[in-house]
Amino acid sequence: MIDKRVANASEATSDIADGAVLLLGGFGLCGIPEASIQALIHRHLKNLTCISNNAGVDDFGIGLLLKKRMIRKLIASYVGENEEFEKQYTAGELELELIPQGTLAERIRAGGAGIPAFFTPAGIGSDVAKGKEIREFDGRLYLLERWIKADFALIKAWKGDTAGNLIYRGTARNFNPLMAAAGKITIAEVEELVPAGELDPNHIHTPGIYVQRIFQGETYEKRIENVTVSA
Repeated sequence: MIDKRVANASEATSDIADGAVLLLGGFGLCGIPEASIQALIHRHLKNLTCISNNAGVDDFGIGLLLKKRMIRKLIASYVGENEEFEKQYTAGELELELIPQGTLAERIRAGGAGIPAFFTPAGIGSDVAKGKEIREFDGRLYLLERWIKADFALIKAWKGDTAGNLIYRGTARNFNPLMAAAGKITIAEVEELVPAGELDPNHIHTPGIYVQRIFQGETYEKRIENVTVSA
């Protein structure tokens, strides 16, 4: 069995170059690859294309990459929590492809499954449909959407083994399993790394065949995006 361990985030991301296309797992600030993002920041990369559900917040997650002006294009379904994104986008310094959330998820899933395109009703009659093929099926209009794949997928799981098998916890599962299958090279960071064979096969969410590198992160902030309390 192949041992896919690397020492840390720096080693795992060492061959990510300027201009790379990256999938970054997570939803809001839940289940994001914190260690890998920090490693990218230390390398001062530029002209990245980042694909994520959202743009993070100004001082955490993908927002840190934006703050360092490392991103040329963002592909996401939501950007409303990030003021730095707004500044760069309105100034014409950042390219954006905004995609309905379900379509984004399906385009990534299609990339992992080897399906180059599919039809969906989401976006019909809106700017999303501009320039895209439209067909009618059973009396309803559908858009043709292409798959999404990337040079690297950076994902976060709760527990993994040295063969790359992964288990996610709760809502941190979100986009991570889809992205794991759609990256040419998938880098998984985990909170707990165990020897191959210790995970119950019935509990594995992402099989190790999709993962090329895995490492155990040292600390995770797991920040809450919007704290709500009641008296």
